Amino acid sequence: MGTIDVHEFISLDGVVEDPSWTAEYGFTEAMGNAIGNLCDQAILLGRTTYEAFHPAWSARGHDVESGGAFFNGSPKHVVTSTLDDPLEWENSTVLGSYDPKRIQDLKDSVDGGIYVSGSVTLVRALLADGLVDTLNLFVYPVALGSGLKLFTDGPQVPLRLIETEPYDNGVVRMTYGPPV
Repeated sequence: MGTIDVHEFISLDGVVEDPSWTAEYGFTEAMGNAIGNLCDQAILLGRTTYEAFHPAWSARGHDVESGGAFFNGSPKHVVTSTLDDPLEWENSTVLGSYDPKRIQDLKDSVDGGIYVSGSVTLVRALLADGLVDTLNLFVYPVALGSGLKLFTDGPQVPLRLIETEPYDNGVVRMTYGPPV
């Protein structure tokens, strides 16, 4: 059975929207290694993130150094109720509307990790349904004051801290899993 491993760039006040605000902090090699460790078997994305990733990653070909080999070569599964054709990005399939059973079937069909990045609406649903195995929050030392937040009013989401890793640029990766 596979795992669902989520990666989010997040501000101290919980904002995950348009991570262009992360640029001023740079991106360390250690951060790249941590994210690279999450990139295993497959990719699961919501439609909005899929549509943003498609032009950014497909142009990189299968270059290993840039991550293009993983993003272009891996099976990509898109959760969407509005998209029928997965933009002709190689190895992409549309799963349809969010259905926790369909996501569990996907987990059961792979032997490794299923990488999720961004896709806030999808991640909220996955967390609520207990389908996330690791939630990797790359917490940036800034409070943005406004923007789309990962956690909003809704059900409580109990998590267990698995690991923390600080980086030279002030970012801290906090990895959470389901409670024991």
